Parts: sequence; C-alpha cells; structure tokens
Amino acid sequence: MSNPKKQIIMNEITFWKQNKMLPEHYCDFLMSLYSEGNNQEEIEGKSKNAVINVEKRKNRNLSMFFPISAFVMLLLLFTMQFEWVVIAVAAVFATGCLIGAIYFAKRNHLMAVMLQLATALAILGVTLKVSTTYFAGNNEMLYIILIVNCLFWLLSGVMLKIIYFTISGVLGLIAIISAWIYFL
Repeated sequence: MSNPKKQIIMNEITFWKQNKMLPEHYCDFLMSLYSEGNNQEEIEGKSKNAVINVEKRKNRNLSMFFPISAFVMLLLLFTMQFEWVVIAVAAVFATGCLIGAIYFAKRNHLMAVMLQLATALAILGVTLKVSTTYFAGNNEMLYIILIVNCLFWLLSGVMLKIIYFTISGVLGLIAIISAWIYFL
C-alpha cells in the first residue's frame, strides 16, 4: 500500500482512538499493523497533528458563520426601504439554518442546537414581519401567527424530542392565549 494511503488510514485510527470510537488496544494493534512495527509514537504524533489541523480548520470555518450572518441580518434590518428584500433574505437565512442544523446535528451537537434556535427565531421574525407588513393593525392575525409559531415549536419539540422547543411552545401558547383573552 502506498505511503499516503497508509498515512490517511493511520490518521483515521488516531482519530478513532482520541474519540474512543474503538477500544484503545484495537487502535494500538491497527496502528502497529499499518506502521509495520516502526516507531509508533512518532507516527501517532504525526497523525494527531493531522487530525488536530483538520478539526481547527473546520472550527475556523464554522466560527465565521455567525458574525457574517449577524452582520447581514443587521444590515437588512436597517434597510427598510425594500421590505420584500428583508423578508426574502430572512426566509433564505431561516432555510439555510434549518438545512445546516440537520447537517451539523450528526457531527456537532452544540452547533446543531444553535442553528435550531436560529432557525426558530428567524422563522418567528419572518412571520412577524409578514404580519406587521400585510396585516398592520390586525391584532387577531398577529395572535394567530404567534400561536402557529408556538404550535410549530411544540410539535417540533415533541416529534424530535427536543425539550427546550416543547417548553417554549407550551409556555408561548399559554402566554399568547392568556394575553389574547385578557385584552379582548
């Protein structure tokens, strides 16, 4: 087997060992098998550096997502001349966050949670903007849109077993229905 292929396999074995995907003695056996009994500590050091460099690169790319998206959203909020542009960009952002949450949920739990929350808040913002733009002064429509958002959170929380969406949906429904009844 060629040397680059061996190095890739040894990098993977080191990654498995670091993340406890295989028992340590299995990883040691595989590492000695692929290194053909050569200096295992030196090879593991190179593999660890390769794994760390890949993880740093991924984290750097993900850390740039939030400042850029926050800047774009703030820029859009202050340019209210074309409201349909704001609504369209926010809808695309919400869709992108939802797709990103599905993709990152398998790899990074914290990133998935942040994207799920960003998606929920972006959808809430888009629906509120649509409500205030097209149904200005119609409080019943505002309450209905808020109730639909809370039902969406509640259903998402129950179906995906996400406790913070379930709690947010229930508390939001209670607060909105109570306010609607109180102000009638």
